[in-house]
Amino acid sequence: MQISSRFTIAIHMLACMDVFKDEYKITSDFLASSINVNPVIIRKLLSQLKDAGLIEVKRGPGGAVIAKPLDEITFLDIYRSVDCIEENTLFHFHENPSPNCPVGGNIHNVLDDKLIRIQEAMEQELKSITLADVKEDLKKYLEKKS
Repeated sequence: MQISSRFTIAIHMLACMDVFKDEYKITSDFLASSINVNPVIIRKLLSQLKDAGLIEVKRGPGGAVIAKPLDEITFLDIYRSVDCIEENTLFHFHENPSPNCPVGGNIHNVLDDKLIRIQEAMEQELKSITLADVKEDLKKYLEKKS
């Protein structure tokens, strides 16, 4: 099980929007060249980020820009905006455990609350990291290369 790569691609996109905001028009083609994916994927994510209120996309000469201060955009905001998981649940339960089996008949009772606790812990951690943290870390790596 993996969380969709849309999450890390969206973070990459937002980092590029911040780093290059004063130098380039941020387009799907520009972002796709940095991420090395098809611009169609980028356009879908741009639409999702826009719908979540994290970015603004201006047609024509405008390009994409981040709509909020970086310290107000958490990894959880990004994670939720790009639909990384189905039906807001991290774990997908197998469809039809046998009710006639002592394990199958009770597996939901045994696991459901534990899986919810795991997802809540992950979401708390995602909430604690912001794009401002990414910017600071990226700045350190860029300074090392200078």
